[in-house]
Amino acid sequence: MKTLLHICCAPCANQCIDSLRNEGSEVTGYWYNPNIHPFTEYRARRNCLREYAATIALPLVEKNDYGLRPFVRTVADDIEHRCVKCYEMRLFETARFAAENGFDGFTSSLFISPYQQHELMREVAEHAADTYHVAFVYRDFRPLFKAGQERARELGFYMQKYCGCVFSEEERYLKKSKIIP
Repeated sequence: MKTLLHICCAPCANQCIDSLRNEGSEVTGYWYNPNIHPFTEYRARRNCLREYAATIALPLVEKNDYGLRPFVRTVADDIEHRCVKCYEMRLFETARFAAENGFDGFTSSLFISPYQQHELMREVAEHAADTYHVAFVYRDFRPLFKAGQERARELGFYMQKYCGCVFSEEERYLKKSKIIP
C-alpha cells in the first residue's frame, strides 16, 4: 500500500514510519504545517525532518507554506476551538495530495500524540478521506509515543516544547508563569 504520512515533526514521525513500514506500506512523508510559528520553529522542525528522512531513505514531499497569516485568519474568530481548523487545514490538504498523486491512503504522525484531540482528528481525517475519495489509514500510534520520544533524544532531534501554533506557545508560557487567563 502506498501511504502518504503527514508529518508534524521527526520526533512524532519516527515510530509511525517504522510501524507502517513493518506492515508493508510504502511510506512517503508529507510536510505541510502552516500552523507552526514562529518561522524559526517552523524551520527547525522542517530541517530536522529533512535530515532524518535522508538517513532512512524516506521520500519526503514538502509543501513549504509558512502560513502565519492564512492560519491566523482561519482560527481568529474562535481561538479556543482552533484545533479543529488546524486539523482540517493539514488533513484535508494531505488527503487532496494523496488522491491527486496516486496514493492508496493517508494518515498523520499527529495520531501518536497523547496531547492531541485524537477522536476529533479522526473525524476530520475521515471527512477528508470521503471528500477526496482516498482511504484514511487509521492507526492509533499513541502507544508508541514514549518510544518515539526516546528514539528522538537518542538521535539528537530537535525537540519542540509546544504543539506548534502561536496560541499553544502562549498557553505554554502562561501555564509556566501561572498567569492563566
